[in-house]
Amino acid sequence: MKIPSSRIINAIGFLTCISAMAFAVLYLQRVLYLDPCPLCVIDRVLIISMSIFFLLAFIHNPARTGQRIYGIINLVLVTLAMIVAGRHVWLQYLPPDQVPECGAGLDFMLETMPLNDVLVTIFKGSGECADIQWTFLGLSIPEQTILLFMAFVFLILIQIFRKTD
Repeated sequence: MKIPSSRIINAIGFLTCISAMAFAVLYLQRVLYLDPCPLCVIDRVLIISMSIFFLLAFIHNPARTGQRIYGIINLVLVTLAMIVAGRHVWLQYLPPDQVPECGAGLDFMLETMPLNDVLVTIFKGSGECADIQWTFLGLSIPEQTILLFMAFVFLILIQIFRKTD
């Protein structure tokens, strides 16, 4: 089986990122009225960041070394995203008596606290991150997101380890 060109893989990565964001914003937020929790917001920022690098790699279409550089950047981003989603899943499976208290909203924290303190507070988690608001095939949103990130890892590893284009 022939591996698709780097340009096609980058287009697939970009379109997948755009599709994921469209699903999150247009369906989950606009149809189901589910507001993203702080951890969801971080994952969305990471997906948008990945889409930028997939798009840049698609437009630039560099040789193998350049594709690897774009791939490594996206691998770092998807690893961070998997850590965030993993933390989110962990919070969802905590017993109710161990779930952290709900804190201030993300907007308020960003306006009143230094960024470092905001990130520490978010990763400690809050009660709103532990809520399972919607499932599909028995999987919560962060569990589905981890599956998406695993698909990204597959695409990215093809880019990093391919022999030729």
